[in-house]
Amino acid sequence: MHLHHTLSFIGNVLDEGTMTKLILQLNETIAVVLEYLEDAKEHGQKKGDELLASVRIIGSYLAEAPLACKEKVQDLLGYMLSVEGEDEQRPFYAVCFLLPMLSQITMKIEGCKALASCKGFEAVLDCFSKLVGSHAFLVEDNGCIFLACDTIMNLLLKKDKVQIMLDESAIVDLLKALAYWSENTDEMSSMMMASSICALIFDYTSEEALLNRPDFNYNTLSSLYLLIARCLASSEQDTKADTDLSEIVSSGFSRWAHRYPHIREAVKN
Repeated sequence: MHLHHTLSFIGNVLDEGTMTKLILQLNETIAVVLEYLEDAKEHGQKKGDELLASVRIIGSYLAEAPLACKEKVQDLLGYMLSVEGEDEQRPFYAVCFLLPMLSQITMKIEGCKALASCKGFEAVLDCFSKLVGSHAFLVEDNGCIFLACDTIMNLLLKKDKVQIMLDESAIVDLLKALAYWSENTDEMSSMMMASSICALIFDYTSEEALLNRPDFNYNTLSSLYLLIARCLASSEQDTKADTDLSEIVSSGFSRWAHRYPHIREAVKN
């Protein structure tokens, strides 16, 4: 049961005074958890199931109150995104726990800057690749994928106002994950989201640059071309929500199509 559902249920059976005390106690508990994480950060501790559980508690709380404890959360954001469970080789679940909050704060420039400044964007990209890639993790909530997409889109759409550094390996990993996702889903909403992110990422590179990399091949690029062509062709049947994504794809196509000479063949077919 989500936090806001829990509080709504409790609020229906408790009087206002008791509810206020409960919320105050909850806020005090969150403050204690944040202090625990601050102490762990100062001592260089990043691995442990107790740390991961603490991040999960903070993530659940911030999902409902993303601006709560704003300064402390911003100071700890990069650290929380780096926390690993005992059995993890790289951070993953900590990022998943924070995605509901990240997707909300990145709707504004300030939130995008906070995430970008602590290298959190790379953590979200890595998490997304693990969620949808060929070695996809099993996650209880499939909504994590779309929360990661929303966060990625929010930053990419504000790239003119937020300095986002993307190295070529991160671009390649993301494009490969997008290709794999699009090849293994029949849901148009997923394909539209994948093509929109792809259209924004294509701004950063070119067909020649991608094919010169040993860890990328034309089959992957062709898959992405077909994805974009399909989404462009289906734009007339889109719902209002998908219309915004279609616009991202079509405007992207007009910006970078000259750098991807083979994409026109896919669009024509």
